Amino acid sequence: MEIRQESNRIQDFQPLTQDEQDIKVALYDKLLSVMDLSLIETVSKEQARIQISEICEQILNGLNLPINLSTRKRLVGLIIDEVLGLGPLETLLADPSISDILVNSYDRVYVERKGKLEAVNIKFHSNSHLLNIIDRIVSSVGRRIDESSPMVDARLADGSRVNAIIPPLALDGPSLSIRRFAVDKLNAGQLIEIGSVTEAMIELLKGGVKGKLNILVSGGTGSGKTTLLNMLSGFIPSDERIVTIEDSAELQLQQPHTVRLETRPQNIEGKGEVSQRDLVKNCLRMRPDRIVIGEVRGGEALDMLTAMNTGHEGSLTTLHANSPRDALGRLEYMVCMAGFDMPVSNIRTQVASAIDMVVQLERQEDGRRRLTSIQEINGMEGDIITMSEIFRFTRKGLDEEGMIIGEFEATGVIPSFHAKLKQHGIELPYHLFNCGDPFAEF
Repeated sequence: MEIRQESNRIQDFQPLTQDEQDIKVALYDKLLSVMDLSLIETVSKEQARIQISEICEQILNGLNLPINLSTRKRLVGLIIDEVLGLGPLETLLADPSISDILVNSYDRVYVERKGKLEAVNIKFHSNSHLLNIIDRIVSSVGRRIDESSPMVDARLADGSRVNAIIPPLALDGPSLSIRRFAVDKLNAGQLIEIGSVTEAMIELLKGGVKGKLNILVSGGTGSGKTTLLNMLSGFIPSDERIVTIEDSAELQLQQPHTVRLETRPQNIEGKGEVSQRDLVKNCLRMRPDRIVIGEVRGGEALDMLTAMNTGHEGSLTTLHANSPRDALGRLEYMVCMAGFDMPVSNIRTQVASAIDMVVQLERQEDGRRRLTSIQEINGMEGDIITMSEIFRFTRKGLDEEGMIIGEFEATGVIPSFHAKLKQHGIELPYHLFNCGDPFAEF
């Protein structure tokens, strides 16, 4: 098992001096000349680390350079990362507080911590060095990147989502974006503790999932849609068959009866692509109790709505939108992308019939992700889909430290699906909605 020393990794954030950088490059070149790296694949990673460390120590002893013990250990660690891992990225990947790694060019690297972007003293040797790391990432999942295919989506071994784009599309050299994969996913209690939701909201969402409501999670980039979807999927009973469909696998479902599907891009000949829409169609033949789509982006929206309206209740999905109303508008647009000439009124009828609840998330300027609205879809009035807000986050201003002042509140509206959930044995007390029992005797 590979053991990472967290304290040493934090020290690696200190930039190398030019002399240290020169020594590292010389050490790496010398290692390549004396060691057959192809043999590394035949031994365990820990054995490879030991062998590389011993050879590097021998090379440094032969160079007879005036460097202290801590610098020597640090340089050897960086070389091991270079050979066995992802080079400078290993330092950042070892820091659990980092949620995003953004490489703008080989010498400009930023990270996101607690919702805030900051520059770090990490850099690659050159554009070719960065390109080599990118190629190592994408080739490990059977994908390719070159001038004929200069954009690629991939994932790391831990599930982190990766996007890379290189020249000629990226004008300043290769660019890399990594959305970190949380090893320990946030549960409902933790989301309540950090102020993203309230206990009453969680109770409503938990009841909705168990009662097989179709839930749409909406929000902007980095607003926490996948985190919430993971939490919601955790409320699905373990005896139900779940099929997940994703562009890049990120969901961490714990239920034993889960089938995970992932799209495939076209090959170098432009063939072999498997889209989300293909997977949704195939999924319907797999006898799913629940369908969980990581994110709808195109024509698969029509197939998803069709599935929801034909007996596949309790489906979950996400999409990018700024408000619950915008989310429904985007669904209409994506249904049109399926290529069918349908009247808008028919599309809206399908949407209103399929979706029961829209959950809106927002990453706000203080860096916190909050669930800002939960709305129920009531139905149609003429050509308009009617919605009722059940919970909302009311913003009241900023404090002296720039943190948002506000509070979560129930609107007093009792959702129409309350009776349906009760029929399924799911009791949601009326005080959750900030109101008394409307059927109580006065």
